[in-house]
Amino acid sequence: MLLSGENIINGYRIERLNHNRLKDMAQLYEAVYDKVLPVYYFVRKYNTAYTKVMYTGFLAYDKNNQPAAYYGVIPCFIQYNHELVLAGQSADTMTHPEHRNKGLFVLLAKFAYDLCRNENIKLVFGFPNQNSLPGLVNKLGWQVTGFLERFTILITTVPLERLALKFEVLNGFYKAYIKHVLKKLVLPQHGIPNSVFNAGSNGVYRSDEYLQYKTYNTTYTIKIGEAIVWFKIQNGFIVGDITGFENDFDNVIQALTRLAKKLGLQKLQFQVSYYTKLYTLLKVYSEPVPAFPIIIKDLGAGVDLKSLAFTFADIDIF
Repeated sequence: MLLSGENIINGYRIERLNHNRLKDMAQLYEAVYDKVLPVYYFVRKYNTAYTKVMYTGFLAYDKNNQPAAYYGVIPCFIQYNHELVLAGQSADTMTHPEHRNKGLFVLLAKFAYDLCRNENIKLVFGFPNQNSLPGLVNKLGWQVTGFLERFTILITTVPLERLALKFEVLNGFYKAYIKHVLKKLVLPQHGIPNSVFNAGSNGVYRSDEYLQYKTYNTTYTIKIGEAIVWFKIQNGFIVGDITGFENDFDNVIQALTRLAKKLGLQKLQFQVSYYTKLYTLLKVYSEPVPAFPIIIKDLGAGVDLKSLAFTFADIDIF
């Protein structure tokens, strides 16, 4: 179903994503989410040159040449039994409010999967919301293999982050305060290796090139004892992943709680797969609840899909 020649389908022009069309991604994102993201954010997010594959997605344009919908995947590598498999994460699925219920989601997805096969992407994975999940499973053949389980530790503190979000005049001061508090703690490295491998699971391979790529979002890496913590500040203290935590986990949690309290963050939060050491240790501190479903579409990898585990650091929004 790869495009060739005339690409007008049901009144929409279908085009593969490329560098010049990233501005249309930003325009569509604003229309869908009522939030402005600069074009350079998408430039960095879709620069997956380290995988040798880029722009594995499609835009639909209406008769006025306005972006109406997008579906695509972001290339990355999965480590499976110590071998690397070229994969892709389904991300930024969007349909303009004026063009919903026109079949664009399924149409663009089928183009994207054919392109993935052509680019030798062997499987795609994702963490969809409840709006996208039925279509992906019932119409496009994805399999639900589990959930990211959310652990939340509530913190009593002055809600500095919440106040900064409510009163714009405080936002700059709060960002400066974050920088001051973290100045002596933040490591020069970007991110950490994937902790799921320590439990014998397979998952996203975080090479140095991948971690450099992931800097399109603002995150921090700090050391606590022997543990290294990768986190972001957004509606709380959100931990993407931790390594080196096995022998001193209680002290790690206590230190993170103190840091979150100092930063004025009212919750410390983790999201991890069930099949991980981190999941087992976190159950002592909080009762997990299902968050994002983990779904996978095998495009010829022939792997045990249930052996794939994830943490919140693997999601494109981290």
